[in-house]
Amino acid sequence: MSSGTSFETKFKSSLENINMVPHVWDDFLAILKEEAGSSVVETWFKAVSFHKWDASNNTVYLEAPNTFVRDWIKINYMQLVQMHIGRLLHVTMPHIILVDAKEKNGVDQNQSSISSSTNICPIMVVPAKVLANRSRIKKVSSKSGCHINSAYSFDNFIVGSNSSLAYAASHAVAEHPGLVYNPLFIYGCSGLGKTHLLHAIGNKIKQRDERVVVVYQTIDRFVNEFINGIRFDRVHAFNEKYKNAHVLLIDDIQFISNKEQTQEAFFHIFNCLYDAHKQIVFSSDTMPNDIKGLAERLQSRLSCGLVADIQAPSLETKIAILKKKAELQGELLSDDVANFIASRVISNIRELEGALIRVMAFALLTKQSISLELAKKVLVRPGDSKPQKVDFLCIVKTVNKHYQYSLEELRSKSRNKDLSFVRHLLMFLMKKMTNKSLRDIGTFLGGRDHSTVLNGIKKMEEYIEDHPEFREKMRRIEINI
Repeated sequence: MSSGTSFETKFKSSLENINMVPHVWDDFLAILKEEAGSSVVETWFKAVSFHKWDASNNTVYLEAPNTFVRDWIKINYMQLVQMHIGRLLHVTMPHIILVDAKEKNGVDQNQSSISSSTNICPIMVVPAKVLANRSRIKKVSSKSGCHINSAYSFDNFIVGSNSSLAYAASHAVAEHPGLVYNPLFIYGCSGLGKTHLLHAIGNKIKQRDERVVVVYQTIDRFVNEFINGIRFDRVHAFNEKYKNAHVLLIDDIQFISNKEQTQEAFFHIFNCLYDAHKQIVFSSDTMPNDIKGLAERLQSRLSCGLVADIQAPSLETKIAILKKKAELQGELLSDDVANFIASRVISNIRELEGALIRVMAFALLTKQSISLELAKKVLVRPGDSKPQKVDFLCIVKTVNKHYQYSLEELRSKSRNKDLSFVRHLLMFLMKKMTNKSLRDIGTFLGGRDHSTVLNGIKKMEEYIEDHPEFREKMRRIEINI
């Protein structure tokens, strides 16, 4: 009798665990969204699935879509996973086994060995026919339209927290073109390293196999080629050039907006390359969905792969970049000089390099060693010590370029949803970018009290946290201010 009772208890417990599993993962994602933010959930956890809960061994089995996601979660979020899953299952610190779904499903040994040779990315499962075709790459001239700068490589790209995802994805694409993250879309403000990564991908691929046809092109050159193709009846040659590419790298894709005929031509080229499992990489200063004047079907194709952003670098990353650039020129940059130059430039790496070049050139021409005093002499101009004042009207004027509301409307008592959103945005920026009090901000915006302003700021903070795509727009507004 006792034996039967024991079996019945275990059976009921097993059923409870089975019924619990579908809800556990949804509940965990909701908790993680609150604790780590929606961007973390969308980027890393939405593609992860709760495979099995083994109560007898206190073990949870999770499946990641690839090794890159698996390793990233293991390094950065495993403690959170263990803690919250344990609470939801009412157990103490369960053992978490996170596996790559492809390895679990028995990807062939050859692919597994390639995947294990790099911890950057996995190899996606593609038809055997595609792999067979890849081994018989036609020997096509790769010089035409290549335009790849050999000076840009992964070795001289300084990776910081601002660019780690874009770098890792680019490296993976270069290792296994057409098999992972296709297309890859890299976005960020000007001068942060997007073009560097595109060239690095091209150089890496060409080093591995000279036969691979890699075409790097800025979108303005692409547009000009298309126009000339129409003028001189060479559209067929234009199409053949791009369709014969094994890897297509397109820089500044946002400038294709409002060019309907060019978009139509590019749409067909994209489909041809994508269907043939050929690698496509884009760069842009904004996310695909924020590119105005872009056909919806093309917009969806740009965002159908991995979208990775590059943010403004931290001070530490800028110092590392300066030291690396100086080292490549045979100079040893001291900490105080590197720190000074890095502190002078807000976010643009291109300007950062320009500042370093000016200092090094001045030192060379005047036959002096690079010192803090010399750097100050070159970079500090009269009046630079006085910081430019940011006032309320300056912020309103900049925001008005993005949201067409007059100051009179912003100061009104209207509670229109869109108008209130812009008002909250102003409150957030005014508090962040000036030293004015909540009362000052409220007075400027139509005599609102400090609690109203505080509530508006909190709402905007929550919106920014829940909408990672909006952060890039905020960054551009702040830079413009």
